[in-house]
Amino acid sequence: MWPALAQAAGGAAVAAQSARAVVDDSGRRVALAHRATRIITLAPSATELVFAAGAGGAVVGVIKGSDYPPAATRLPVIGDVTALNLERIVALAPDLVVTWPWTTPGEVAWLRGHGVAVFEANPSRISGIADDIERIGVLAGTLTTAAHAANRFRDELTALGRAAPAGPPLAVFYQVSSSPIFTLGGSQLVSEAIARCGGRNVFASLPFAAAQVGVEAVLAAKPQVIIAGTDDAVRPPWLDDWRRWPELPAVRDGNLFVVDANLLHRPGPRFVDGMASLCRALAVARSATGRGTHAAAPPNL
Repeated sequence: MWPALAQAAGGAAVAAQSARAVVDDSGRRVALAHRATRIITLAPSATELVFAAGAGGAVVGVIKGSDYPPAATRLPVIGDVTALNLERIVALAPDLVVTWPWTTPGEVAWLRGHGVAVFEANPSRISGIADDIERIGVLAGTLTTAAHAANRFRDELTALGRAAPAGPPLAVFYQVSSSPIFTLGGSQLVSEAIARCGGRNVFASLPFAAAQVGVEAVLAAKPQVIIAGTDDAVRPPWLDDWRRWPELPAVRDGNLFVVDANLLHRPGPRFVDGMASLCRALAVARSATGRGTHAAAPPNL
């Protein structure tokens, strides 16, 4: 398996001399002798980033769950976040792998150790999504397209910030599951999105990106807004379970909303679309907060 992989990846010495080089979000330098023409993506967000950068035609394999854009669903699947089919990856002879930190780090390290160029996309700020699109464009030789997509992302992000309402931030509980209850901590881009939309993640101080919390902790936090992040923004039954505590400010004011997790949980080009939905929810919540109106949210919230 190794000889084929070595031939596909090229020698490390050649790559080190290449001018086609970037630094990824892990701080590693990623260098290629030539533009990437055979790319494998190891996260749905990575798939979206590569397509946004104009390099979708170079993708030869994707991870399970890569469902956007539609063209990605027709590509070979080379594993999931718990296990990669290394033999199939070798057979596909990638010259670039785009991943994120939570996809089988041991197997990704094996690929990197055997000469495959690996770009890790894991921005610490929302603006870093645009930077990732551009850097992938550098590696794929599609920088013109990538720069256009990145600048559009930046413009949309700026516009959302300008539209954010004034006033004290609303206390927001962002829930991703029930039984057990999981939320997103402060290191998540969702926390920054909430802040940009005029809110405050009540669990922003948690040290983990995703953390389990109890009902008592939620009640003690007294959120003014509860937002559920689900696939395709399908309203989950557990969101309305909070109505059992009518003294909760979010319940009192009818501020229970749902947003699309496929947009907000992926650090990719559609994140701004998810953030726009989040901002709309908080705008509706702000008009209802403190009035006990049980305001009805628009259908897409």
